[in-house]
Amino acid sequence: MEYTDAPTVETSPAPDGMMECPHCRQKLPVDAEKCTHCDWERLGQSETVEGKASDAVAVLLSMMPGLGHIYKGHKLIGLLLMFVGTPMAVALALLIATGTAGFGALLLPIYWVAVMVHVYAVQDRVLPGANDEGEEY
Repeated sequence: MEYTDAPTVETSPAPDGMMECPHCRQKLPVDAEKCTHCDWERLGQSETVEGKASDAVAVLLSMMPGLGHIYKGHKLIGLLLMFVGTPMAVALALLIATGTAGFGALLLPIYWVAVMVHVYAVQDRVLPGANDEGEEY
């Protein structure tokens, strides 16, 4: 028995061979691969939690900018942030700090927060393996 707060709903196709889009409730044929009204697309296989990168772990890894992006599968962006973006942000903050009595150093926390927000919002590129059927009990 599984406990859930969500009401149990049986989804079965209507007798006329139509179904509702899960996002916008537009009527679609039962075998539709995508919705013509919104951006919903049918996935080839069921999603498992094991195939997703954790947003919280990615944000924590972004304490060193770029690692969270690499963890989520965006290797080029991660490497650019590590070896180009962060040194440039530090150099720019130090340059501005020399002309503003040290207040320019406050740009670094803003940069780090921006990197963390970006890694939280960016879509995962981590995919489950071909034979991954999820967790077995």
